[in-house]
Amino acid sequence: MEHSLELMRDAKTIAVVGVSADPTRPSNDVAKYLIDAGYEVYLVNPTEQEIFGQPVYASLADVPVAVDIVDIFRRPGDVPPVVDAAIEAGAKAVWMQLGIVNEEAAATARAAGLEVVMDRCTKIEHRQLQMLGG
Repeated sequence: MEHSLELMRDAKTIAVVGVSADPTRPSNDVAKYLIDAGYEVYLVNPTEQEIFGQPVYASLADVPVAVDIVDIFRRPGDVPPVVDAAIEAGAKAVWMQLGIVNEEAAATARAAGLEVVMDRCTKIEHRQLQMLGG
């Protein structure tokens, strides 16, 4: 089984960093999908208060639990501080969404013992996992 699929299969908690209240934004669609799929989802965006009736945290440091996956919806240049926060928060993995690649941030995460996925979508991977019966 592919690495990203194993992460989706084993994860229970996911923090979606950069989530938007705008239903036309991919981060909104993916966060809603993950919630509906049964994951415990923590929404992170300093400019939002509540999305889907759930509280939105200003930063990863404010999330009350250590999450399995930090799902990142930020520009590649904005990823390093999110990775640093994920390390600080005790996350198990950082996941950069489709179109997001930052090799330096990935190396930092790996050096700290985190799993790394880049340029992949958690929603697409979860659907693939479902098709495989996982």
